[in-house]
Amino acid sequence: MAGKKQFDMDTAIDAAMIQFWRVGYADTSLDDLSRATGLNRSSIYSSLGDKDTLFLRCLDLYAARYGEKYDAALSCAASEPVAAVRAFFDVTLERIADPELPDGCLIAQSAMAIPVLSPSVAAHAKQALGFQRLRLRAALKAGRLADQDAEAFAVHAAAVNQSLAVMSRAGASPAQLLAIVSVTVDALSQALRA
Repeated sequence: MAGKKQFDMDTAIDAAMIQFWRVGYADTSLDDLSRATGLNRSSIYSSLGDKDTLFLRCLDLYAARYGEKYDAALSCAASEPVAAVRAFFDVTLERIADPELPDGCLIAQSAMAIPVLSPSVAAHAKQALGFQRLRLRAALKAGRLADQDAEAFAVHAAAVNQSLAVMSRAGASPAQLLAIVSVTVDALSQALRA
């Protein structure tokens, strides 16, 4: 049928996201995106946009996909804040352990690449990173931490979460990553008891 797209848009964006996640924004060329999506350059431009537009769509997909999982993990924060934060980290540890996915985190990679990103893409990457802190802060406030403590732990937990992605890319073992998480969860538990 004339004019009908011969590909699934969601599958193409998912393939592009994996490509960006695997090698980063700067090291992903249009030829790489063409190979990953199975689309030629003109189809990428006409259907998915230029590289920046496609990358923004990939960041949004990644943030939505894992944001839903983080929200579900943190949903018990009002009654069980320590268990909620542990479940939050479990989402990351499970993603890292999944052999079907690239190492690391697309948002962490994007944050590290901010100096080479266009201003609009850099702002979007910062915003995606900020959502994690806001999500944690809301959960910790629901878990009865005072505003200042909730903010401090949210900043810390978001930083630890991003470091897990970096450490996994650098070859840290699952046991080492779990030990990193345990230090943060133990500190939160102590703060809640105080």
